[in-house]
Amino acid sequence: MSLSKYNQKRDFKQTSEPKGTIAKSKSELIFVVQKHAASHLHYDFRLEMNGVLKSWAVPKGPSMDPDVKRLAMMVEDHPYSYKDFEGTIPEGNYGAGNVIVWDNGTYTSDEKTADNEKQVLDDLKKGRLSFILKGKKLKGEFSLVKLHGKQENAWLLIKKQDQYASNDDILEKNKSVISKRTLEELEVKSKKIVSKSSPKETTKTVKKNPNPKSKAAFIKPMLANTFEKTFDNEEWIFENKYDGYRTIAVINPDQIELFSRNKISFTASFKPIADELRKIDHTVVLDGEVVVENDSGQADFQMLQNYLKTGLGHLKYYVFDLLNLDGNLLTELSLLERKELLKILFNKYAFTNIFFSEHIVGNGIKQLEKARKNKSEGIIAKKSNSSYSIGNRSGNWLKIKLSNEEEAIIIGITEPKNSRKYFGAILLGQFKGKELQYIGKCGTGFTEAVLKELYTKLLPYFIEKSPLTEKVPLRDKIQWVKPKLICQVKYSEWTQDKHLRHPVYLGLRVDKKIAEVQLQTNGKNTSDGNEIKNKTLKKDIMEDLKVPKTENDYDVKIGKTTLHLTNQNKIYFPKDGITKGEIVQYYNEVSALILPYLKDRPESMNRFPNGIDAPSFYQKDIDLDKTPKWLKTKKIYSESNDENIDYLICNNKETLLYMANLGCIEMNPWNSTIQHIQNPDWLVMDLDPATKEDFAVVIETAKTVKQLMDELETECLCKTSGATGLHIYIPLGAQYDYDSIKILGELIAREIQSRLPEKTTTERSIKKRNNKLYIDYLQNRKGQTLAAPYSVRPKPGATVSTPLEWSEVSEKLHPSQFTIKNVLKRFEKKGDLWQPVLSKGANIKKIIQKLEERK
Repeated sequence: MSLSKYNQKRDFKQTSEPKGTIAKSKSELIFVVQKHAASHLHYDFRLEMNGVLKSWAVPKGPSMDPDVKRLAMMVEDHPYSYKDFEGTIPEGNYGAGNVIVWDNGTYTSDEKTADNEKQVLDDLKKGRLSFILKGKKLKGEFSLVKLHGKQENAWLLIKKQDQYASNDDILEKNKSVISKRTLEELEVKSKKIVSKSSPKETTKTVKKNPNPKSKAAFIKPMLANTFEKTFDNEEWIFENKYDGYRTIAVINPDQIELFSRNKISFTASFKPIADELRKIDHTVVLDGEVVVENDSGQADFQMLQNYLKTGLGHLKYYVFDLLNLDGNLLTELSLLERKELLKILFNKYAFTNIFFSEHIVGNGIKQLEKARKNKSEGIIAKKSNSSYSIGNRSGNWLKIKLSNEEEAIIIGITEPKNSRKYFGAILLGQFKGKELQYIGKCGTGFTEAVLKELYTKLLPYFIEKSPLTEKVPLRDKIQWVKPKLICQVKYSEWTQDKHLRHPVYLGLRVDKKIAEVQLQTNGKNTSDGNEIKNKTLKKDIMEDLKVPKTENDYDVKIGKTTLHLTNQNKIYFPKDGITKGEIVQYYNEVSALILPYLKDRPESMNRFPNGIDAPSFYQKDIDLDKTPKWLKTKKIYSESNDENIDYLICNNKETLLYMANLGCIEMNPWNSTIQHIQNPDWLVMDLDPATKEDFAVVIETAKTVKQLMDELETECLCKTSGATGLHIYIPLGAQYDYDSIKILGELIAREIQSRLPEKTTTERSIKKRNNKLYIDYLQNRKGQTLAAPYSVRPKPGATVSTPLEWSEVSEKLHPSQFTIKNVLKRFEKKGDLWQPVLSKGANIKKIIQKLEERK
């Protein structure tokens, strides 16, 4: 970029910006950061090189936090004299708005070199600049890194870790380093100047002459694969899935066009959206979904169908991607970078029926639950660093459905019966590859008007021969229909023979081609080779570590954290040959299930550095000087130590794997969280048999506990201990303190013991138990821990503490049957049976009252 481009963009009769001429510093190279309120607020970061200021627009401004990476878009070179420019660029001119010099100073390359300028120019060509700033606000080492493979002018501005690094928001220092005024103060002054100027001057504008070469055009949208269940992962974002028409908006200065995914024009059909998009004064291509919402705010496909016929209803356009901006194709930028630019663009306009589609990072389980509460169709998971794959279906986008809806091709109709007119039911088909398959018939969802309208549309496509190769198992008289029309249906489930059960007609789709209507089964899409199965969750999404036997130590990156894993081939379970690496791998795969029951809870780490046959030790106090800074800890008073100690808090996968790498075979969280440290979330009954052979007594006792809790109208959950007993939990929702819970635990334990006096005891002393099963209610004291659900136990076979359905608590059950070798298949099938333990919980006053009434 040269100064000729800078000069071409400016009318120096109207703007006080300096003309573009070459100049340079006498000694040290200078830098300047200007805060610029143009069409959107941003910061212009400029470095002196070769007689000009190389310039980057940084939308969110510089940061002193090494973990924060700022998008920086390289713009045209600015003249050296621009370093001191402050003031107002008048309306109608390029970059119209107010400018202050937010920071300035000198800079050098971080390389020891005799020629700083030559070094930074060489680094610029390589696409990676590392330099030291000596400014009034910005100090220390920084990097500018070009996003290779991305659009030509996209870079990242990064602060390096040094003595100046800080989490403090440097942008709060908001005054000019030259005039000592804020941008807001400058804006007030500029408005006063404008109000005194003549009407001719204030109303003069410059019309933009669109460059035909940069005219925006239709881009075929990226498509998502179907996936069966959600997950948590910090490298993914999660959006709502809208029940409407996918719509690409192409915005040029002289024309607004709306298209379906197959370039069918929606401009006339969705005229209110097109009219609203005229507010955008940029050349833009948007990707989103047009919907009509009901009174509860839920997108309703049938209401959208009615809108197309009647014009009744309120259209909304939810936009989730930006594909082109002012002639720059953005599809090679990462998803988060595109969404950041989209939000900046949308912040300029006060839309009434156009919305930025919000997302959350990492927490897909929470987003799906939110979608369930809002009665949404589901969610879309998108890999945050992925580019936009034009016209392709990609595993970087996954649709996870809540409602059972399908697109189907109408391939025939049956004869009407009784009082019904026109037809009885429609026959439905989908393609499996290139072969059309019958998937069922649909006879509900039709009004008389819809029957007539649909029959009229089908009539021109009546054919004599079936379009299927298979024979349809129906006795009805069938009128076959040429596969031309696609409809949307909802249904209860797929049958084993791949037919829809109880389909209900919702309306016709006009935005898709019949070849795209593909049969989807078992979480994979048969329309292309990019199949997504549950194993993808383990392999690609959940960052399957794939530990090779020969790799003993290695690094794995989880989110922003690089974890160094050591001694992965060390044998932890000698009789079974199970290694430390296999334990780490298990926790990697089960992290989404176990983390909700570890989150915000102090951990008592039981470490087995040399495996289960060697001595272990408990560690509660974390040495903050010897552990990574990213670990979360909490100081809590320990009565046994008579001092505050630093407990580890496990809230994410990297901490979980860090603990496993330390030799924590099992995870032992407190019963309370740091938010309510005195109030446990549950009451625990630990059923501990006298000998391994007494598990039948454990089963009998557990059933007795369940019977009692049913009588008390209180929920309880059961899991294997992973050793010889069972754990029964009663959800309490952190409503009561430990002393109250301990009293309740004792009352319940004594009631159970009174019902099984010959087989159970509440006696703590092993010598006094007389070979009876011990009902341990003393686990309900502050600081006591039990193995978490889904935790491995340091027992032969690497058993796992496994949540159970009460129907499974029978003579067929034994804790040894659940190990790291087989539980993952169970968890995929059963899901998280332990979720109710985090519910609001029981009313212990009522329970105690009922127990006392029995006495």
